Amino acid sequence: MVKKNNIINLLIVYFISHFLLWVLIPTFTNTNLPLDTIEALAWGSNLDWGFDKHPPMSAVMVELVYFIFGNNDWAYYMLSQIFVLSSIFVVWTFAKEFLKSEIYAFISVLMLSGIYFFNFTTPEFNVNVCQLPFWALTVLYSWKSLNEKKITNWFFLGIFAAFGFLSKYIFIFLLLSLVMFYLFNLKQLKKVDNGVFVSLFVFFIIIFPHIFWLVENNFLTIQYGLSRSNAGQEVLINHLINPIIFISKQFLILTPIFILCFCLIKKIKLKINQKDKKFLFLAAINLIPLILLLMISIISGAKIRTMWMTPFYLYLPLFLIYIYQKNIDLKKINRFIFIFIFLFLLSPILYLSISIFDETKRTDYPGREIADLVQRKWDNNFRNEINVVVGDEWAAGNLSYHLVSRPKWFKTLEGTKNFQDLGGVVYAGNPSILKKICPGEYGTIKPTGYCMIGKR
Repeated sequence: MVKKNNIINLLIVYFISHFLLWVLIPTFTNTNLPLDTIEALAWGSNLDWGFDKHPPMSAVMVELVYFIFGNNDWAYYMLSQIFVLSSIFVVWTFAKEFLKSEIYAFISVLMLSGIYFFNFTTPEFNVNVCQLPFWALTVLYSWKSLNEKKITNWFFLGIFAAFGFLSKYIFIFLLLSLVMFYLFNLKQLKKVDNGVFVSLFVFFIIIFPHIFWLVENNFLTIQYGLSRSNAGQEVLINHLINPIIFISKQFLILTPIFILCFCLIKKIKLKINQKDKKFLFLAAINLIPLILLLMISIISGAKIRTMWMTPFYLYLPLFLIYIYQKNIDLKKINRFIFIFIFLFLLSPILYLSISIFDETKRTDYPGREIADLVQRKWDNNFRNEINVVVGDEWAAGNLSYHLVSRPKWFKTLEGTKNFQDLGGVVYAGNPSILKKICPGEYGTIKPTGYCMIGKR
């Protein structure tokens, strides 16, 4: 049995252990940062209000880390864990207030270890991880705004909602669920709180530059999202198969969390008060985003990718604990702790094993070695610095990250009239293509071609 006065100490141990495991293991077993992190760093080298795949928030975050820590890989694993653990801390804060029980709040936090989104995939900082604290904070301040009637809560709600949207567009599903919950309760509220308008004003002020960028760039990121989901393809079977695959994957992902929950309860049967405001709120934030995604998949035939669901289950343990709290038997806590420890250790062990024995993964890419070779070749032929790298986010993005001069990344220099205005330029890409388009010093490292244009 866990004593109440020990909960805080246990929570601290959990946070420190999680942080150390998921920073140290990838730092010492990977030779290169993961794809999505390199991609964000490529965007960060040449910041804009949006990019061809996603809004700018993840790029802003990694560029801030680069400004402080440079090209030290551990710093980006640390960044990812800060985002993951801060979101879990917000869940803890909300759960304490919501459940009026530290032990139940503690259990709901530990249950998150049953979802691999919060352990195995976390070393890779990307747009999915970037959403996590903003998703958690948006939920927290939505509840505070509805119940405390403080204008500051509405103000912070607008900020965190905007930051979440600028992390990834799928954040809109949480916002829609909150709007639906608010409208459902509008009769009880009798009138719209003035704070709503404060929240909306702050939200749109923050996202306006990105919306302007979207319009100016023909909604480039939305086109990418649609292409990734295969939405709109005239294949009738997709309207059936893709939703079934989506639901099946969710059950598999959530199986450990259900095991953790049901090992604590006396009986599964329960009575639900459909007028309970707390129940309705948790149901809204946990179920409506899933239902909306499922409906989109059914209607459009879109394929919902598993990793898109990363933030969706942050509050699912709290939901389960809340509806089953009267059936929880704390005498079974030892069994719960045993399963939790097993799951907590299983993920880093699997990650470590894959890192050691799988020699085909991207994190074995010799990015730093290649950058050193390119830099040596450049220094032998040119007297100015490398200012620009051109190519895809992986090959050119790695150069941008590893080269000392921290050159700006461009996918293409289409439309650029004068190479000399850019300073030193390195193209990275398909050798057969580069030979035809690149006028500079040319060489090949591994399977990638590198074309260099600089001052002699």
